[in-house]
Amino acid sequence: MTKIPAAAPRLPALSTSVTPADPDTTPATPTPHGILLAHGATGSIDGNYGALIPALAATGHTVVAPDYPGSGRTPRADGPLELDALADAVVAEAVAAGVETFTLIGFSLGTAVSVRAAARHPERVRGLVLTAGLARPDHRADIWLDLWLRLLERGDYAGFAQARALSGLSPQALNALPPAELAALLDDSPDGPPAGSAEQTALVKNVDTTGDLAGITVPTLVIATTLDQLIHPSHSRYLADHIPGAEYAEIATGHVPMAERPEEWEGLILKFLDERGL
Repeated sequence: MTKIPAAAPRLPALSTSVTPADPDTTPATPTPHGILLAHGATGSIDGNYGALIPALAATGHTVVAPDYPGSGRTPRADGPLELDALADAVVAEAVAAGVETFTLIGFSLGTAVSVRAAARHPERVRGLVLTAGLARPDHRADIWLDLWLRLLERGDYAGFAQARALSGLSPQALNALPPAELAALLDDSPDGPPAGSAEQTALVKNVDTTGDLAGITVPTLVIATTLDQLIHPSHSRYLADHIPGAEYAEIATGHVPMAERPEEWEGLILKFLDERGL
């Protein structure tokens, strides 16, 4: 008997915000430049890009910002996430918003989503910005991800908050937190992590975009987070070395530059977009 492969779980409709370009800006093209955002695992658009979106809009960009299943207001998926399906869904949100071509800005898991989207939809992707990313996880990342999944499965939200704090922030930033901010970071409420954290974390364990990199032909900026405790900066170096013509920059932060050095991170992104006409 012929075995028919099981269909991939259907993704729920993504909750997406669209921020139009500031009308006082004058883009180099008749229509505003498009930006599509891809956030990190266990994160959200607001958490990863909340401060960046106004800066992008102020420089003449229309910003399309979808939350993955189980993040923001997007319902949780009813099965495992697959990279192809997620990349297609994110791209579809931009097209549905009338943004036919765009630069993808990806963070962490979002870098893999962005690369796969560029490989599957080259007619739509004009550029890439990849921060704290990876093509596939190494043993160190796998250990962290397995720990996250185990804690989530057990409902150990205090342990999960501790693990995310240790892996997300640089030692310097973590040790410098005032008591109130540290307590908030270690909040053990079950409502703290996004509902889809387990599926998103499991997806990171399975991503492999190594075969996509050589075919990327659009302008690309890779930003390494040199104090990263979760995804070693060598992963960013690998992306830059294997994407033809990619530019490479470094920020001395842990995994979340938007929390530790947001102005420097924003400046690198805006400078690249301006210089490349994106």
